[in-house]
Amino acid sequence: MTVNRLLRMIAGFFILLSVVLAHLHSPYWLFFTAFVGLNLFQSAFTDWCPMMTILRKLGVKE
Repeated sequence: MTVNRLLRMIAGFFILLSVVLAHLHSPYWLFFTAFVGLNLFQSAFTDWCPMMTILRKLGVKE
């Protein structure tokens, strides 16, 4: 699996998880949803995301 595919999978998981937690626990979890969304938005322009750096250091192929 490549960095980009794994990044999309992790972002999707975090968004789904935070929406479920907002529904079950506290609406403040939606701030995490917004954080992930904003990171995806800025990465479209900069081609950089903090998770990409982590995945590369873990040895995930490009």
